[in-house]
Amino acid sequence: MNLPPLYPARLLRRYQRFLADLQLADGRQLTAHVPNTGSMRQCAEPGSAVAYSLVDNPRRKYAATLELVQVAGAWVDINTQRSNRVVEEALRAGWLADLAGFRVLPEQRLGASRLDFLLQGTGGPVWLEVKNVTLMSTPVCAGFPDAVSERGRRHLLELMAARQQGQRAVLLFLVQRPEARLFAPAADIDPAYARQFEAALQAGVEVQVWQTAVTGDELPCQVQIVRRLPFIV
Repeated sequence: MNLPPLYPARLLRRYQRFLADLQLADGRQLTAHVPNTGSMRQCAEPGSAVAYSLVDNPRRKYAATLELVQVAGAWVDINTQRSNRVVEEALRAGWLADLAGFRVLPEQRLGASRLDFLLQGTGGPVWLEVKNVTLMSTPVCAGFPDAVSERGRRHLLELMAARQQGQRAVLLFLVQRPEARLFAPAADIDPAYARQFEAALQAGVEVQVWQTAVTGDELPCQVQIVRRLPFIV
């Protein structure tokens, strides 16, 4: 997926969850919208190199959007709104082998929640929920969530309910850290989520973990899914 035109800056601080102050190369400062509801643990260190985009929309209070943060020398996509678009592109292109060949319906209601995708085709409906992963629990293991997530636990329950009705249910973790070699639920951060994750597996919910790569020369211009990763409980 192509990224919007990006501009370099340094992160001064992230605050009120959806705002960040950035410093430009000429010393000017600007406030950017942060499209991420998580804690962004490891991805919000003051002084980090960042990349932001600009929109010309008079209805927007802040024209700048924080898109990428450099962590350990690598660019990390922190825009959780883009995760679904990356997965949707892969689904429509047939890049995710056992999820290929379906009609893709984004943002469909299941129970009390709205899940990211409903896939329709041979074999019945497939419910798919996507989670963006930017946390490294160990030097090689990516983790989710990066903060206590009641919403994440609710999505697991909805996927389990779909399985009880005989439908496929898939939880897809999109890992944005290039150093990751596997994935595990972050039990040290949200033990209740880790327990629910294990219960979901036992109930037949499928788990897929895919890793992305951010590519480009001086500033990144693309993000794409590059490989599937194993997971542990």
